[in-house]
Amino acid sequence: MRRLHVRVYLLTALFAAGACGVLEGQSSSIVEHYRGVADRIIDAALADSSAYERLALLVDKFGHRFSGSDNLERALDWILEEMRRDGLENVRGEEVMVPHWVRGSESVELLQPRHRDLPMLGLGGSVGTPPEGVTAEVLVVSSFEGLEARRDQAEGKIVLFNVPFTTYGRTVQYRGRGAVAAARAGAVAALLRSVTPHSLQTPHTGAMGYSPGVRRIPFAAVTVEDAELLQRLQDRGERVVVRLKMEAQMLPDAPSRNVIAEVVGSEHPEEVVVLGGHIDSWDVGQGAMDDGGGSVAAWEAVRLIQRLGLRPRRTLRVVLWTNEEIGLRGGRAYRDAHGDEVQNHVLAMESDAGVFKPSGFGFSGSDEAFAIVAQVGRLLDRIEAGTVTRGGGGADIGPLMRAGVPGMGLRVEGSRYFWYHHTDADTIDKLDPREMALCVATMAVMVYVVADLPERLPRAN
Repeated sequence: MRRLHVRVYLLTALFAAGACGVLEGQSSSIVEHYRGVADRIIDAALADSSAYERLALLVDKFGHRFSGSDNLERALDWILEEMRRDGLENVRGEEVMVPHWVRGSESVELLQPRHRDLPMLGLGGSVGTPPEGVTAEVLVVSSFEGLEARRDQAEGKIVLFNVPFTTYGRTVQYRGRGAVAAARAGAVAALLRSVTPHSLQTPHTGAMGYSPGVRRIPFAAVTVEDAELLQRLQDRGERVVVRLKMEAQMLPDAPSRNVIAEVVGSEHPEEVVVLGGHIDSWDVGQGAMDDGGGSVAAWEAVRLIQRLGLRPRRTLRVVLWTNEEIGLRGGRAYRDAHGDEVQNHVLAMESDAGVFKPSGFGFSGSDEAFAIVAQVGRLLDRIEAGTVTRGGGGADIGPLMRAGVPGMGLRVEGSRYFWYHHTDADTIDKLDPREMALCVATMAVMVYVVADLPERLPRAN
């Protein structure tokens, strides 16, 4: 059996080096060897809706899990207890000090040209307003360049960034840098059109930032519909006045935990394949999609492997990272706590795009490693989840990836993800039990095979 495993890896290496004959004739060696166990994992994952039911119990029992909140810490206690009940090994919490921002009461009122209460959400990390609020005329702009062009009109006003959604990466920069740009132009507060391609009067929160030496002004999100309303009013030449009230404040850092559990490797327990998601969420909705689903899917993938009596050569470690949403302290703390072990981390996988129907993975690593995981992906073709593309990872595994660990992110059909992202609408009913089971199967097959290959994934030089 050992000789067979070595031959599997040698053929894989030849394939990775581009040997054409091997590509056509022998590259299926990994698929042939692991087909049976992969099918067992897939069949077991799809046999019931246990992952979905566990996620539903988590989010219904504890609600949102915001950094610094009692909800989060009680949820972590429950998860640790459940992991031990599952029979997973080395179950533990590793302490992380996290930011503790509190939203408090908040509101936006349109005062002129007519009265209307505007649905809103303060942006995470924002300062509050005075108790009486901030009342000022609104200046609507559609870009940073548009603000600069009208800089002489921004003094003493509330700047609203009415920026249509293109991609998340491009549009979210206005959430991150909007308050700084508005303050530099002399604004007394800022508002943001929610970062989403679709809205039903749903405001979206998220983290924002300040810069040293720039006055900190309150910053909140309004809905797409109301951003467009204020734009139309301004375009007609009407004077638009709003009152913004926010009790937001940043409290001292609070203790939290990364949650860890393992299936210890049979031959190389010191070598680790890590997978997970972030267990914290925003303080709205249930955090079912972002990222309770990814966290529970990773947990269930490892539990499923353990339940099937499978023990790969290397250790499988599930990590539920804390504080991704407003600080990324969990990912950095994990890297720091395991600094001496990082060179023995073979692969890091993250799920943080919702547990919708999976299509495969995005991978960042060496060409040789990419060729190997692409072959492993073929084991998932029966459930249409085997495509591995270049470029992938995640925020929480970012510190590991920067230290040289190959990284991988689960890819899903994400057309609806940003409809619900960071809103009160991020609730369990947005997810489908079978699609979540498919995510469990996809993650479980990939991490099991990578953890069991006779040789570890090659790193980039």
